[in-house]
Amino acid sequence: MNGARTGWLLAALLMAGCRSAPTIPVSDDQALVMESSVLAAGITAEKPDFSLQNGKPGAAATIYNNKDAPVTVHYRFYWYDARGLEGQPLEVPQTVVIPAQGRVTVNGQTDYLAARKARLYLYL
Repeated sequence: MNGARTGWLLAALLMAGCRSAPTIPVSDDQALVMESSVLAAGITAEKPDFSLQNGKPGAAATIYNNKDAPVTVHYRFYWYDARGLEGQPLEVPQTVVIPAQGRVTVNGQTDYLAARKARLYLYL
């Protein structure tokens, strides 16, 4: 009888622990994602700077080219709300040419008004 009570008590405690608000953490360390080919091409970048511009979520990041030739880079911003859920629809991928030994600042803006974080994905 005591074992049954202990089992029910344990089950109740476990269920009570499951009532927290679900979140998916988007770490600041994951705000910039680059494929290995981008790094091999001499491209580095800063993490995106998230801001609200005229009430709309936006982000900007600077991309650097350390090589002596221009490099074409494709990029896309992903938007996340305060709970870490990805916003839809996804932004259309963009393309930018980074001049030799140069830098370019890329900007993104979304209609997903709940966005509170941005992630920049770079690929060749």
